[in-house]
Amino acid sequence: MGNFVFGQDHLSGFNMMSFTYKMTPKWMAYVELQTRARRNYTVIDYYETKGGVGYNITKNNQVFVGIGRYGTYEKMKISQEEFRMWLQYTFTQRLGKLKLDHRARAEQRFFYASQTGENTKANRFRYRLSASLPINKDKIQEQTFFVNAFEEIFLGPEDPNFKRNRTFAGFGYQFNNSLSVTSGYMFQREFAAKGNDNFHFLYFALNFTIDSTDDEKDFVIPMVD
Repeated sequence: MGNFVFGQDHLSGFNMMSFTYKMTPKWMAYVELQTRARRNYTVIDYYETKGGVGYNITKNNQVFVGIGRYGTYEKMKISQEEFRMWLQYTFTQRLGKLKLDHRARAEQRFFYASQTGENTKANRFRYRLSASLPINKDKIQEQTFFVNAFEEIFLGPEDPNFKRNRTFAGFGYQFNNSLSVTSGYMFQREFAAKGNDNFHFLYFALNFTIDSTDDEKDFVIPMVD
């Protein structure tokens, strides 16, 4: 079957907790904590801690600057650490109740291989088209069921130029003005010169929001990142 053989034939774990603080109608801050169990669903072997600041140029156009720290483990020992900076732009469209987000991101990545002491760096470019659809209301607000999905591609200047793609489908519930929960399935394919790896993630997220503005509530649900 060649490249179509799964790198894994079991579910992996992908857990996230996010915090959004909307300071004004224009400015927001965001923090995200993440763990993954890639090789064994019961063993965490990857983490992310990241955050940044976003600015709404207009209602449908946002820019965001972020930084993050990332760690990968092999056999319970840290094998790679990464520091990352990125700049992104998001354009939002609405088709009735359906909300579409086009997100483009440029990343600068700095790696440290703990076992060899080697330092490397790379840049990467990402595009994601995501969709959110409230079920029992016209928009996502208190006591709203919703479904969401996305497709994302990852590109880079070094071979192979097509680095990764992700496909996600999930559902969730916005309990109140402060808390939502999301769950779903994500397929991720990693492309490499020596062969491809496929991951099947079972995803779960808790999303906390603090909104100190008087804007009419229409929550943005953070997706797999």
